[in-house]
Amino acid sequence: MKFQNISTKELVKGYQLQDSEYHCLFCSESYHTDEIYPYEDKLLTAEGRMKKHILTAHESSFHAIIQLDKKTTGLTDVQVEMLQHFYEQIPDLEIVNRSSVKSISTVRQHRFKLREKERQAKMFLALMQLINDPEKYKIHKGAKQVDERYSIDREEREKVLNTYFKNGLDGGIDLIPSKEKKKLIILQHILKRFEIGKTYNEKEVNEILKTVNADFVSLRRHLVEYGFIDRSNDGSSYWVKE
Repeated sequence: MKFQNISTKELVKGYQLQDSEYHCLFCSESYHTDEIYPYEDKLLTAEGRMKKHILTAHESSFHAIIQLDKKTTGLTDVQVEMLQHFYEQIPDLEIVNRSSVKSISTVRQHRFKLREKERQAKMFLALMQLINDPEKYKIHKGAKQVDERYSIDREEREKVLNTYFKNGLDGGIDLIPSKEKKKLIILQHILKRFEIGKTYNEKEVNEILKTVNADFVSLRRHLVEYGFIDRSNDGSSYWVKE
């Protein structure tokens, strides 16, 4: 199983839903969502059966992950040993008696280092998300109101664009969405039809927006109100905000 496209949430659960099937991340076991599975004296859904599989075949997601090779986990032998003890909530003194670590202070030092590793991992994950999907977190410089509406992932953007631009992304839309987030996605896409650094008069702006929707006046107003496009005080000139 390749883990690069698996989320942390899925790793914690130990399985992933893909093509109407729940797939175990640690073996080839899978259960289809359209089926009901008998287990002991019960009937279980596909997800319920997968949860039972994780417990019976792997003991837990923790145990399955901790047994992966060092190249996959990035953990040393001592770190694996300490994590197992911490997972079982064994007291520090007992850890000293049962492990290769010879003092309570060393156990506590390992606990501190693992928590530090966790904090660093969060920062690394955030950086990788920004690298892999920068558009999701990118806010144009002219944005006048930054809130949750600007949190748009690639899948959501593509879904909205394909829904509204039925004849292709270079074509038009039948209507302007009323929901804020959908409207933002449309406006961000429309902005690509303008050149950065070029100044347009109102007629030129209107001609471009007419290729999107007959209500070019509303589109022009939205682009200005949301800070995508700026204009002169007399409304004679328009340009994309950089």
